[in-house]
Amino acid sequence: MDVVIISQLEAADETIEIVEHKGLGHPDAICDALAENLSRNLCREYRSRFGEILHHNVDKALLRGGRAMAEFGGGSVLVPIEIYLAGRAISEVGGVALPISEIAIEGSRAWLRANLHALDAERHVRIHDLVRPGSHDLQTLFSRRVGVEGPLANDTSIGVGYAPLSPLERFVLAIEGSINGRDRASEHAAWGEDIKIMGIRNSNTVHLTVACAIVGRHVGHLDDYLSEKASIERLVRELAGQYDFTTADIAINAADHLPTGAVYLTVTGTSAEAGDDGEVGRGNRVNGLITPYRPMSLEAAAGKNPVTHVGKIYNVLAGQIAQALIRIPDIAATQCVMVSRIGAPVTQPALVQVKLATKDGAPAGELKRQVEEVVTDQLSRAPKLVDDFVAGTIAVS
Repeated sequence: MDVVIISQLEAADETIEIVEHKGLGHPDAICDALAENLSRNLCREYRSRFGEILHHNVDKALLRGGRAMAEFGGGSVLVPIEIYLAGRAISEVGGVALPISEIAIEGSRAWLRANLHALDAERHVRIHDLVRPGSHDLQTLFSRRVGVEGPLANDTSIGVGYAPLSPLERFVLAIEGSINGRDRASEHAAWGEDIKIMGIRNSNTVHLTVACAIVGRHVGHLDDYLSEKASIERLVRELAGQYDFTTADIAINAADHLPTGAVYLTVTGTSAEAGDDGEVGRGNRVNGLITPYRPMSLEAAAGKNPVTHVGKIYNVLAGQIAQALIRIPDIAATQCVMVSRIGAPVTQPALVQVKLATKDGAPAGELKRQVEEVVTDQLSRAPKLVDDFVAGTIAVS
């Protein structure tokens, strides 16, 4: 493949590593999830009615935080959270109007009910549908095909991926997975889904800051609150041992100030009720992490259509290429950058750059044939990603 460029992955300065993750109930994560949920629901509606996915990109969502009065044993939401869903979607076919607003609003409420256990999706949130039809040129581009090559890229964009994840990256993901992976309604119901994790590694020393919104109605007084914090710390410290960070410095809800009674107490389990706002694309990248010392794209994948929008497809595909490459015995680590050209087949990128670190220090160019075979194979699978996106089995934030 002439578009594949292979180069040596230079050793990075590994003295400092910073890894961040925004959990399920963080306002930015909520926006990502609702945008992607809307895209999936539109795909299902289009397929149900017309047998195929139609043009849409609903990758713009804004969460305006509400106002709340959190208290031990209860509290109340004074002004609801407001969520604005925007983007472009075909809303009429053959004179028949499609229920885009209903899909957007009711689908969002269903997601909120299913994922934020302390939030009342009817009373605590107002949802606004601002989705409009797309431009004629992009709708036409979406529907065009080039022979057997399939859909055409509807944007000129960049996708980035790397492998393997570092121990700190895996540790950070494991923390959120353990806290939000429990039966949230019955096991530690006081733990809200709004979690933010910042991991810093300085040589062999790890400092970890975990913020977890505590739900007021499940803690009767300060001692209960402190007990829940202690439980979170025990969980995190146990995970730290599993990842060989046995001396990690761990802080839970580090802004708490006990002399004044200022603690991270909420009504709904998310800071969106009063403390923060949110927006699509400000949170995790498609691998679930924010990693300033790793290659990243600023592209927001959530809500983009899974058929032609390379801003979504290439970020996932670049990660899958990187994962496939490290299964080659001689490769220790890899980075992949993909660039599209609008109007060209999705399976024909303008450029794929692969950087390799080999286990024996051999030149990356010696693996050219194997790398090109992997890239070609993964590109051929790109159209099959559509079903995985629609099913929700591929994470995008």
